[in-house]
Amino acid sequence: MENKQIKLSIVAAVYNLEKYLPRCLDSLVNQTLQDIEILCVDDGSTDSAPQIIEKYAKMYPDKIKTFHKKNGGEFTTRNYGLQRASGEYVTFVDTDDYVESNWAEKLYTAAKTNDADLAVCGFERIDLETNKVVATNMTNFGNTVKEIDSKDDFILFINPAPWNKIYKREKIKDLEFLPFRGFNDTMFLASCYTRMKKIAFVPDVLYHYYLRYDSQIHTVNKQDVNNLKKYLLEVKKLYIKSGKYDEMKYFLDTFAFLHLGTSVMYRASYDKTINIRQMLKDTRKYLDENFSCWRKSPFLKLRHCLKKGFKNIALWGVSLLYKLKIPIVYIKVYRFLVDKLKIDIKF
Repeated sequence: MENKQIKLSIVAAVYNLEKYLPRCLDSLVNQTLQDIEILCVDDGSTDSAPQIIEKYAKMYPDKIKTFHKKNGGEFTTRNYGLQRASGEYVTFVDTDDYVESNWAEKLYTAAKTNDADLAVCGFERIDLETNKVVATNMTNFGNTVKEIDSKDDFILFINPAPWNKIYKREKIKDLEFLPFRGFNDTMFLASCYTRMKKIAFVPDVLYHYYLRYDSQIHTVNKQDVNNLKKYLLEVKKLYIKSGKYDEMKYFLDTFAFLHLGTSVMYRASYDKTINIRQMLKDTRKYLDENFSCWRKSPFLKLRHCLKKGFKNIALWGVSLLYKLKIPIVYIKVYRFLVDKLKIDIKF
């Protein structure tokens, strides 16, 4: 493996999940793209996962590298793999998921052909218990290549997860997933935009993401919210340091509103120990003090949102409720749609 140029490094974060790990590894070793490396990073698993990845490494020594480390959380595992990747591009997978056999090839071809810094593919979200497809996402851009433009809000609606994307490694090799749970992938992607110019889209559903309702991403507590507030400010510092903030302030401040004010507040509302009305009030104050451009963002103007469609109109509605100081209405409506009507909604 060391004697050939690696096109794509795949960082597979391994922590238990012995039941699903072989399915994921089988899908990775059978990729149609040649010259790949699969870095299996075991984060202190307590089941048979370490033995499984060692077994696969013996079966596929030209593709798989294994690493074992003390448990430190998903962000440490991804950072560990990124630091050891050698490919032209790099990506990440969760090992309870699986990918199509041409996942790597289609993403790499799209990125390489268009000299893109990032390539993004479609994915489906599947209920792990019922195996039912809950939603299909990131297929709406088509086969397009877009340049990051401060006047275009398309990057607001790229899902933050790292696993349906490949990144030009040279651009992001010194970035890190920040040390907190749940939203470090969101902060990572926002940080990447300070280094990137062009994004290629592949509308095909190539990644199959399984929803585990015991997963940390489905639970948000007060500390998670405080951590997100803290690290949003770190990302803002990066934008300022890189000279990108003046150009991208409307994007970043709207991004903060979208993720903190909209998505995270909804998820936090399920924690019965949280006074959600007070948290909404505190969040509005935080946004006004640190990301104040959300209030005058051109991406949250009604005229702009009417041209863009339902998702944008809904986001405009949430921003209006915040401005009217009644964002609790948004929470109640959102929860009614999801809990009672079983409508899957993702901004």
